[in-house]
Amino acid sequence: FSPGLLLVAGSFAAFRLLNRGLERLVPPPPSARRNRWKWRNIWTSLAHSALPGTHSPFPCRFCLHPGMSEDLVGTHPPGAHSLVAVSVGYFLEDFVDMLCNQKLHQSWELLFHHSVVIVCFGIAVLLHQYVGFALVALLVEINSIFLHLRQILLMANLVHTTCYRLNSIINLGTYVVFRIATLAWMTRWLFLNRENVPPATYAVGTVGMAIMTPMNIILFYRLLRSDVFK
Repeated sequence: FSPGLLLVAGSFAAFRLLNRGLERLVPPPPSARRNRWKWRNIWTSLAHSALPGTHSPFPCRFCLHPGMSEDLVGTHPPGAHSLVAVSVGYFLEDFVDMLCNQKLHQSWELLFHHSVVIVCFGIAVLLHQYVGFALVALLVEINSIFLHLRQILLMANLVHTTCYRLNSIINLGTYVVFRIATLAWMTRWLFLNRENVPPATYAVGTVGMAIMTPMNIILFYRLLRSDVFK
C-alpha cells in the first residue's frame, strides 16, 4: 500500500465517479443518445487530457530540470510521480469501462494500447524510476485533447462546421508534433541509453515502443483519410 498505489486507486475511483456523473453535467445530444456510455467515456478521457499540469507546464519543466533530457531514469520534477500515478488510474478506469460496455472486436486496439501503457507507467510508479520517461510519454495528451474533441463533434453530428475543420487541422498538427515526434524521440533515447537500462526494463520499453509507434502511424493515416482525403 505505497502512496503511489493509493494514488492510483484514488484516481481510478475519481474517474469512475466522474464517468457516472458526466451524463448530467454534459447531456448527450439526440445523435449521441444511442451510445450514451461512449459519450461519457470520451468526456472522461477529455477530462484526463485537460488536467491542469498535464500538458502546458511540460516544456517549462524540462527547462527548469535540464537534467531530465539526459537522465529520464532517476530525474523528475516534483509532482511528476503523482501525475503518472493519476494517469495509471485513468487508464485502468478506461480499460474497465470499455471492457464492460463495448464488444471486444470493437475495442481490442485500445485495450491493447491501455495494457501497454498501464504496464510501462506502473513500473515507473512502483519503482520510482523512469518517471521522466513516462512524463515525456504524457506529452501525447496534448494531442489527445483535440482527438477527443473530434470524437465529441462527430457524435454531436457537427462534422460540417467550421469548429470541426479547425479542430481537425490542430489535431493533425499536434498529432505529428506530440505523438509521432515524441515517440520517435523516446525510441531514440531508449536506444542510446540501452546500456544504462536493466535488460528486463529495456525489453518492456522496446516492446512498448514497437507496439505504440505502428498503432499511432495507422491512426494518423485513418485521420488523414477521413478528414483530408475524403
